[in-house]
Amino acid sequence: MNLKDRIEGLSKVKSELYKKDFLLTWEKSEKDLRIVFEVAAILKEMRAQNISPRVFDSGLAISNFRDNSTRTRFSFASASNLLGLAVQDLDEEKSQIAHGETVRETANMISFMSDFIGIRDDMFLGEGNKYMREVGSALDEGFAKGVLPSRPGIVNLQCDMDHPTQSMADLMHLQDVYGSLENLRGKKIVMSWAYSPSYGKPLSVPQGIIGLMSRFGMNIELAYPEGYGLIPEIVDIAKKNAQQSGGSLNVSHSMSEAMKGADIVYPKSWAPFHIMQQRTKLLQNSDKAGLKELEQVCLANNAKFMDWEYDEAKMKTTKNGNALYMHCLPADISDVSCKHGEVSAAAFEHYRIKTYQEAGFKPYIIAAMMFTNRFENPAETLKGILDRNRKRVGF
Repeated sequence: MNLKDRIEGLSKVKSELYKKDFLLTWEKSEKDLRIVFEVAAILKEMRAQNISPRVFDSGLAISNFRDNSTRTRFSFASASNLLGLAVQDLDEEKSQIAHGETVRETANMISFMSDFIGIRDDMFLGEGNKYMREVGSALDEGFAKGVLPSRPGIVNLQCDMDHPTQSMADLMHLQDVYGSLENLRGKKIVMSWAYSPSYGKPLSVPQGIIGLMSRFGMNIELAYPEGYGLIPEIVDIAKKNAQQSGGSLNVSHSMSEAMKGADIVYPKSWAPFHIMQQRTKLLQNSDKAGLKELEQVCLANNAKFMDWEYDEAKMKTTKNGNALYMHCLPADISDVSCKHGEVSAAAFEHYRIKTYQEAGFKPYIIAAMMFTNRFENPAETLKGILDRNRKRVGF
């Protein structure tokens, strides 16, 4: 389908995304999720055809990363630049936040000529998504009281509950591999815990995957060792989603059994829910000794499950011995990035380029989240870009 036809198809669907923050995928309707995918696909094709989709002549996108990042940080910068926005990092250690500046004050001070704020806050269980909503509330007040000329939109770049830009990019990758979202119905995807020589990895990736894939009729196998469960309320949301979409969600405690007959596998380490609860309290109390003790206990427990590694033997048990391997990256690769990890070097190498392609959808997903937040009628704006036909590179 060409760009004109895609935009025409998009014009027939009304978006409810206008001026709405993108914080959790399960807060959005399936219709709106599909709109984001379609806008992302159109923006990606426009860039491929050397059409500039810049819709901003000036303005800032604030990058607020409270945890480390490579892919998401650069994807946010790429998405912002694609639409014409400059990016400014908020370094909390170099700001007055270090001197006690409140969230309400910071949110307004960084937003005078800003259009979007991207936030990553995944360290504290029960706090990350809450922080994003506190920023949103402060922006609402600033705009209502005339402090801000417009209210910047917020994009969740990973919190304690969800990683929407990652899971949406993952689903767009699956859409590309299988041809359509409809073709994913009935496919078996295994979201499995995997061994890692580190502890404290967020729950948001596996929660984001089960929370989103369950919306599209997939059969999800959530596999983890006993005691490594996710936030129960989010698992319940995913089960309800699966029931409504005609899919399923099953919890099991054997990686080897879970992988049998799988179409798609996603072996990824995470910290148990109850451990993250303990870790949050220790972090909030700046209890370094307690954190060190908890780390040693967790690493010792992780070591009991070193056989939870995705390798060629497990790959052979998947559908046709060749299930699509997925990962948010960076993966803990045995004998490459660590001695023992989530995935064997041979299994990872088999799909390494595919994981890079998977990551490559994220800038367009983020750009589409911004685009649909800013424009009430995305199709009309996209048509204007197409008619304008300004070249991204002047040749």
